[in-house]
Amino acid sequence: MDQQKILGYFIEEAKEYLETLEQGILELSSVVEDEERINEMFRAAHSIKGGAAMLGYGSIQTIAHRLEDSFKILRENKVPVDQKLESLLLKGYDILQDFIEKLQSPLGLQTDEAEAIVENASPTFKELETYLKQLLAQGTSDKNTTLDLSTQTRSLLKQMLALFKQRATPETRQSLQQLCEQLHELAPNEKNWKTLVNLASKAIVNPQHSYKTLAPVVIKELKIGSDLMELGEGEQIIASQGLQQLATAKDPQLLVTLDPQLLARTLRQVFNPQQVYQLVQLLGN
Repeated sequence: MDQQKILGYFIEEAKEYLETLEQGILELSSVVEDEERINEMFRAAHSIKGGAAMLGYGSIQTIAHRLEDSFKILRENKVPVDQKLESLLLKGYDILQDFIEKLQSPLGLQTDEAEAIVENASPTFKELETYLKQLLAQGTSDKNTTLDLSTQTRSLLKQMLALFKQRATPETRQSLQQLCEQLHELAPNEKNWKTLVNLASKAIVNPQHSYKTLAPVVIKELKIGSDLMELGEGEQIIASQGLQQLATAKDPQLLVTLDPQLLARTLRQVFNPQQVYQLVQLLGN
């Protein structure tokens, strides 16, 4: 097969790969969340690089390689995507597309012209490389912040559980409220988390509620809420009816299960034998 036919096949394949790259860059925010699609973009740049190397077009190989390196970073790391990143990648894509178009021109791709294009493209790819490093650092910082939030939340909940195991006094209730304030400050911009912590604080301050009643509800609710924040789903935090009831009730509250055996055990813990007997008498009437 002569060189011209091989070149023709390369150009046709390169056009298809360029379509993959262009579409992927235009939809980059969703593409980076799709392992298969980001792999397609990496393979597209890699294939153009390999074909160019085989045909001896070092300039095209160089540009395709720079794009390939960028997609490798996106494939292997969680990078926050923004308009600037998309714009820089499109500039790189345009340079590669320009090369392919020149290959189809009557004069083909001239060596001097190709070298000039690579030299002029250098600042663009240098900026892309630098910006990707910035985004990587930002992503790492966000991850560390999330891990730090999770660690602090667990620590505060452990302190809260230890206080719930003590005797209920104005002092321990005040300490529990202070822990609620610290929990709130961990994510002050999370509206639903703020509401949840405030409800927990209101429930705790009510001296009518025993710690046996408060502890399982408050600890569980705050743990679920913190887990949702760690997953980036803070908008899914919703206080249970039980916690809302504890936060608003003026009289002592007893949250009971529908299981008869567990209910009986709860009643024996809360009421003395005479009160249990009276309750049974009332239920029998």
